[in-house]
Amino acid sequence: MASIEEKVKKIQGPILVLGASGFIGANLLRTLLKYRSDCYGTYFHAPAWRLEGLPSKNLIQTDLLVDSNLDALLDQVHPKTVFNSVAYGAYSFETDSSLIYRTNFNLTEKLLRRLEKRGLSAYIHAGSSSEYGDHASGPVEEELPAPNSDYAVSKVACANLIQYYGKKKKVPCANLRLYSVYGPLEDSSRFIPNIVARGLEGQYPPLVDPSVSRDFVYIDDVSESFLDAALGLQPSTYGDSFNIGSGKKTTISDVAKAAAEVFNIKEAPAFKSMPNRQWDISDWYADTKKAKKFLGWEARTSFKDGLLSTSEWFKGLEDKEKYRKASKQFELDTKHSVTAVIACYKDNQAIPVMYERLKVTFEKMKIDYEIIFVNDNSPDNSESIIADLSRKDRRVVGISHSRNFGSQAAFRSGMEMATKNSCVLLDGDLQDPPELIEKFVEKWREGFDVVYGRRTKRQAPFYMQLAYKLFYRIFQYFSYLPIPRDAGDFSLIDQRVVRAILQFPERDFFLRGVRAYVGFNQEGVDYARPERAFGRSTNNLFKNLDWAKKGILSYSYTPLTILSFAGSISFLFGVALAGLQVILRILLPDLAPKGATTVLIAILLFGSANLFALAILGEYIAKIFEEVKQRPHFVRRNIIKGGEIRAVNDVKNG
Repeated sequence: MASIEEKVKKIQGPILVLGASGFIGANLLRTLLKYRSDCYGTYFHAPAWRLEGLPSKNLIQTDLLVDSNLDALLDQVHPKTVFNSVAYGAYSFETDSSLIYRTNFNLTEKLLRRLEKRGLSAYIHAGSSSEYGDHASGPVEEELPAPNSDYAVSKVACANLIQYYGKKKKVPCANLRLYSVYGPLEDSSRFIPNIVARGLEGQYPPLVDPSVSRDFVYIDDVSESFLDAALGLQPSTYGDSFNIGSGKKTTISDVAKAAAEVFNIKEAPAFKSMPNRQWDISDWYADTKKAKKFLGWEARTSFKDGLLSTSEWFKGLEDKEKYRKASKQFELDTKHSVTAVIACYKDNQAIPVMYERLKVTFEKMKIDYEIIFVNDNSPDNSESIIADLSRKDRRVVGISHSRNFGSQAAFRSGMEMATKNSCVLLDGDLQDPPELIEKFVEKWREGFDVVYGRRTKRQAPFYMQLAYKLFYRIFQYFSYLPIPRDAGDFSLIDQRVVRAILQFPERDFFLRGVRAYVGFNQEGVDYARPERAFGRSTNNLFKNLDWAKKGILSYSYTPLTILSFAGSISFLFGVALAGLQVILRILLPDLAPKGATTVLIAILLFGSANLFALAILGEYIAKIFEEVKQRPHFVRRNIIKGGEIRAVNDVKNG
């Protein structure tokens, strides 16, 4: 039998390991790099703890779900052999069904379509025994699958896709159904690492019903199965699936006995029945005859020896706490996920800075997120900058409007495309500090549905600071509903509130007013608002007056009430003056005014009052006219995803 070294050297290179930061991929890449240098592994998150110590020239950080990145990777490496161990959804915290299918199935389809034209030697895919779902006995490759989760469905779909490419398109590919793989570099939360960690302390973890079983296969045997598959594929087996397991039923009782021997534990383990999807099958093991017949592969490591090797690796770790933390560092909070919506106009310099600060903030918080930049027809190169960011990071999405519709329309446009459980609205000029989102989310977790930024101080000329404070107080006094003082658009809004806000059809959209109108539990977070980071502000006195007018006319009837009151007083005053004029003319004709000055003053006074009243009425009528026309809130010109700028004809009417 050929040695591992001989097998590695026989494989046609260059060799590409996709998903090398995972448990399977990392062990496979390390095995390959022991004996040859033309092997490359990809990873998405940095730092990738499983890849520490490997040459940086053999590691490629990329987001494979972005098409242009996939093309660039294949052009860079020109692989002859591809081992694909990319997977999402195997862990309990990986619950995004859309991402499960995009990662497991869609990526596989895009990859095979590209590799078909590249003179491939072998494509070996890491499948999963979960394709069989809850079969009560050890399945064979020809059995119909019985998937019981999105992850299992995606793996079944991949197996069928690989069969199609192998049998119909004659692509040299195979699917390896991996059973319960264990060994060094496995996530610390998994079953065997817990057995090892507790065993080295002289104790067992609580164990489930001793009669249930799994088919445990050691990682070194699994790595060798990839090599055997790459070397042993024949046209007759292109597209086939092979079970990769020990072929033995290992019960929980067997695990306990092996652990007792390895760790020299004499005390009997504490068994207890507990519902656990990882341990819900009483007779589970792989039929591996096909892998042995066609690939020449079979597991050679006993469970006891594998457990011993894993414990030796664990004992050799310099920082065990770092291992425990590192293996959990990418467990994201998907319940409190955030879509950041950034309204951009003349912010081309600020956009990359905003992206980096948002990314650092979200990664620090370990929450799921996406970033939507809304380019409100900025006259600079904002669109191309957003496209570059989306090419590198699939979490970045861009929207370009056909003309400048204003920040309120930009926020609405982004909220309509948001997919996470909340939206955070920010101006693109960095006056809204992204780092404050952490406090927003804290308040959100406490139960508040809307968390807004309250400006206690702003870096602006004194007269502007005074004007802003005066406006918010006048606005609050005039408004027919309570509106927080010094609160702009910068806020976190729960998905329920976002849906309520998007039901508002009004064209003259004043977000902070609508946000207050919908109600829910709201809370403010104080912050000092800095100046614009780059360039000159697009705001000026007249625009700010227009904002003030928009807010007051949208959420207050006080101007009309004042007109009614002033009109009534003027009418009564006029009647009184007319009566007084008649009386003076009769009783004291010499005291009655004789010149035109009084008449002119009266005409000017009441004439200007009438014009002012008509102007206010005109503003309200103009708003009515705007709403009656039912014009769209905005028109989208382009959508930006994965580095591609796609033209759309997307008119939104609310």
